[in-house]
Amino acid sequence: MYWFVFQKNLRFQNAFILLASYVFYGWWDWRFLALIIASSAVDYWCGIQLGNVIARRRNDDEAISTREKEINYETASAAEELQKENSKSVSSLSVTFNQKFYLWISLAFNLGLLGFFKYFNFFIESASDFINLIGFQAHPSTLNLILPVGISFYTFQTMSYTIDVYRGKMEATKDPVTFFSYVAFFPQLVAGPIERASHLLPQFYKKREFEYQQGSDGMKLILWGLFKKMVIADNCALVVNPIFENYQTASGLELIMGAVLFSFQIYGDFSGYSDIAIGTAKLFGFDLMTNFRTPYFSRDIAEFWRRWHISLSSWFRDYVYIPLGGSRVSRAKAIRNIFIVFLVSGFWHGANWTFIAWGGIHATLFIPIFLIGKNRAHLQEGEHLLPSFKEVFQIGSTFALVCLAWVFFRADTVGDAWGYLSNIALRPFLEGFRLSTYMLSIVLIVILISLDWLMKGEHVFNFRRPALRYASYSILIGLILFYGVFFNPQDFIYFQF
Repeated sequence: MYWFVFQKNLRFQNAFILLASYVFYGWWDWRFLALIIASSAVDYWCGIQLGNVIARRRNDDEAISTREKEINYETASAAEELQKENSKSVSSLSVTFNQKFYLWISLAFNLGLLGFFKYFNFFIESASDFINLIGFQAHPSTLNLILPVGISFYTFQTMSYTIDVYRGKMEATKDPVTFFSYVAFFPQLVAGPIERASHLLPQFYKKREFEYQQGSDGMKLILWGLFKKMVIADNCALVVNPIFENYQTASGLELIMGAVLFSFQIYGDFSGYSDIAIGTAKLFGFDLMTNFRTPYFSRDIAEFWRRWHISLSSWFRDYVYIPLGGSRVSRAKAIRNIFIVFLVSGFWHGANWTFIAWGGIHATLFIPIFLIGKNRAHLQEGEHLLPSFKEVFQIGSTFALVCLAWVFFRADTVGDAWGYLSNIALRPFLEGFRLSTYMLSIVLIVILISLDWLMKGEHVFNFRRPALRYASYSILIGLILFYGVFFNPQDFIYFQF
């Protein structure tokens, strides 16, 4: 339908994508289509209004500039100059107010939507716990709210549009079908990558023709993503879930294995979805941003965050960290900004103190690197085939710290996370440990790490020899068919965010 029926009509292609996206999202729960349509409509309208205000400001500036050229400053009266300056100031203040007004409408609506559905019960219950803690009795009244899938992703995506229009980085779109298609684009709608309007929206205006290489790359990414999700993540989940549910009785080594395997579970799960989304988008002629770049090969925490969930970390960098002043402020304010970004990033993941603790841990690990000026020490990947001993130590120590933080991410409560980590030292180390329970996951993870290292994060099998390429496809397909979890599939972890 897309390539053979609507290929010659770009507007029909976009409308077809919009229809497919709404069917895709509505298949989960059609009632929540109203939310994504409302979010799209509000930001489309705000974008139009911002565009009109900016255009009016440009016209005023041109008119004032023309008037300035006409005035002979040597003979102009003081009254005329004063009138000109007052008119210019009033016009500028009015335009600035209107710009901020429409931006705040967009932010208030989207953050209000996100706050109500995702954080309402959290704030009510937290306030109740605090009141009880200081000796008073509180009886909270909470709502049985269903969290709309993907709401954290599409609200951030649509806010990036109004912010960029406000900043003058892009023109407001006047085509509602194109804009609504951009917001609801189904491959990355429910779990990212969080696309910027400046990157994805212009692609809806370009004529798209099927390209074999782009389609081929898309299929490779889908295959790679299916392997990471169905083979790596889901097999790890079958082992990890019982360990976290029974951490009080598990041995120390089992608890360590649980933390390590969960690290690969969430990587395979989330990056697998991103690969499938990016690959599917390529089949429709779109290029989405890379969301993961072999994060577990990072040599410090700063590098980890340049490689993990890149679309979210860069979003917070550009729309929160830099507007707060970034690192171009005093050292104390820079540290404050880092903590804000990491804590908000943790809270973005879910309405639970465990996610805030997870963000706080990463901020605490990041700040020492920032203070000694090493946060940008590893911008380039090594080109050699094997890492040096120093790199192995750096990668290993960084991975260990990331695993520690993941325990808070996975635990139900902060108390459970502390109990889990404490039991690593307190419980018998080898009691009841069976290596055979973990052998399959270990072997599959070794395959994942090897392929990741060889491909250096490109996730496309660019082996020069056709025999190697087809052998790698065959091996992955075989692993999916034989070791993929078909009968007890696990939901994508990031669907809950």
